[in-house]
Amino acid sequence: MMQRQPPSSVPPGGESDGPDSRHARCPEDEDLTAMLMHGRVAVVSGAAAGIGLEAAGLLGRRGASLVLFDKDAGRLQQAADDLAATGIEVLAVHGSVIESADCDAVASRCVERFGRIDILVNNAGGSAIPTMPLWQVSDAQWEMMMQLNLMSAFKLCRAVIPHMLERGYGRIINVASTAGKEGNPNTAAYCTAKAGVMGMTKSLGKELAMSGILVNAIAPAVIETSGTRNADASPEHRAHMDALRAKIPMARMGHPREVARLIAFLASEHLSYSTGAVFDISGGRATY
Repeated sequence: MMQRQPPSSVPPGGESDGPDSRHARCPEDEDLTAMLMHGRVAVVSGAAAGIGLEAAGLLGRRGASLVLFDKDAGRLQQAADDLAATGIEVLAVHGSVIESADCDAVASRCVERFGRIDILVNNAGGSAIPTMPLWQVSDAQWEMMMQLNLMSAFKLCRAVIPHMLERGYGRIINVASTAGKEGNPNTAAYCTAKAGVMGMTKSLGKELAMSGILVNAIAPAVIETSGTRNADASPEHRAHMDALRAKIPMARMGHPREVARLIAFLASEHLSYSTGAVFDISGGRATY
């Protein structure tokens, strides 16, 4: 089977812009195959449901082989089975993003199975504590939120990047939140952790800018997932979600599929000159 040649190192227009142009990988505008991912391998955390599952499914339909990483063994296996049934090559790895050993293991198993890691989607996270004022948050609750939402992304980046460096190519997408930009009342730990994800992304993007590995974050507003739809949630939680929804000019929650489309672009070869950036997907809420 004929192999597709890598994109030209010269930006569209055919002219080199100087010595640094050799580092560019900029497909021609009409090269829609750059959005396809045949031969690529993607690791997705929090992949058993919601944004993670939608993103994994879209990457897989575009040709990527998938490594799904999640702590919910039952839902993880179901997700893997469903995707495999459509012809996507899938490896399911059960584990916790909080555990360094599990993060190291998912990278090792990916390389053992597929020989490479091209894409990392750091999606796992969420709110593991009730909404409450900052002064009521315990040390343990604060630490849990940092581990789940910030340290998890750090640990997976640390595990995966050496493998990307070996090949001189990679796309890392860290899922942050509009909350990390603007802050929401009674969720200080979550907002702080997501702000940290954005700061880490900016720093790491600069560290890897000449390596062929591009690192970006996305900042969703309220997305329709099982957590936001939870019918058994407390009145305080439902009031909190209503308040967040009211801040969105488009007057609705986003859908995981909409977030997945942005992730897929950031994971593709069409992304060639953005790194260390934060991309909003907030229905107009974000103010900067």
